[in-house]
Amino acid sequence: MKLFLDRRAALIRAVTFSAALAATLGLHAGAHAQAPANPTELRIGFQKYGTLTVLKAKGDLEKRLAPLGITVKWTEFPAGPQLLEGLNVGSVDFGTVGEAPPIFAQAAGADLVYVANQPPAPAAEALVVPKDSPVRTLADLKGRKVVLNKGSNVHYLLVKLLEKQGLKYSDIQVVYLPPADARAAFERGAVDAWVIWDPFLAAAERQLGARVIADGKGVVANHQFYLAARGYAEKHPQVVQAIVDELARLDRWSEANTAAVAALLAPQIGLDVATTELAAARFAYGIQPITPAIAAEQQKIADAFHALKLIPKPIRIADALPKSVRTAAK
Repeated sequence: MKLFLDRRAALIRAVTFSAALAATLGLHAGAHAQAPANPTELRIGFQKYGTLTVLKAKGDLEKRLAPLGITVKWTEFPAGPQLLEGLNVGSVDFGTVGEAPPIFAQAAGADLVYVANQPPAPAAEALVVPKDSPVRTLADLKGRKVVLNKGSNVHYLLVKLLEKQGLKYSDIQVVYLPPADARAAFERGAVDAWVIWDPFLAAAERQLGARVIADGKGVVANHQFYLAARGYAEKHPQVVQAIVDELARLDRWSEANTAAVAALLAPQIGLDVATTELAAARFAYGIQPITPAIAAEQQKIADAFHALKLIPKPIRIADALPKSVRTAAK
């Protein structure tokens, strides 16, 4: 009986989310009929992180879309800013990134739309130092070199950590490098600290003995966002709906099967199972539609970046939201 009730509850959550997403994207009963002919290829950008990578490993989306004559092309990116550049130039239709990349992309003129998000995962990103570093607190960072991927979710983490400590952004020397190059600089001692996310964070802890000075808990939310090229989302809403339906279903399985997720992901991302399981345990499962409250959080981040002159102009997150969310936010 308990198993039946659990399955029934899961089904209710799935139906509720699907309906909410449909409303969020502005879909309606006639959307499938009115949309242009299905594309023959869906191009998804992914990173070494999260449910989207699990979806790739399991192949469930390909099975879902095959009857529609749609194939799926997966392209891996080192980080969110690079992924959204791919979306901006038209080589990617859909992808997942952290909080900061959509803001930098929107400021650069990318025509994207927020689709959904994962719950907060503040422990999945952190500022780390080498195991024998003299740096013990955030205050010790003054005047030191800190490396990160510019425009990634950890960029905002660094801003908020410095703010919490009473340090200015100009009090440290920020070095911008993608994850692989940042790790190399970190290993050879060319930088004093590294702000990074999972699974790179888990790898640094387990393989290098990196010490966590501070993570995102109590500082940032660290949402993961699913985004689409606006033109694609408007022309093919039923495909976007199918992607998120599969992600929602897979999220429920992943939350209850962390060890299985790690075993599935490890060969995909080139890490051992134990390291992958550490990263998977810090991920937040339970995909949700974009809400006005989440949009307001994003606007705060955008405003902070503009105040620091990290983006060239102020932006309105509302301009990158589905119409229904823009209306609800007014």
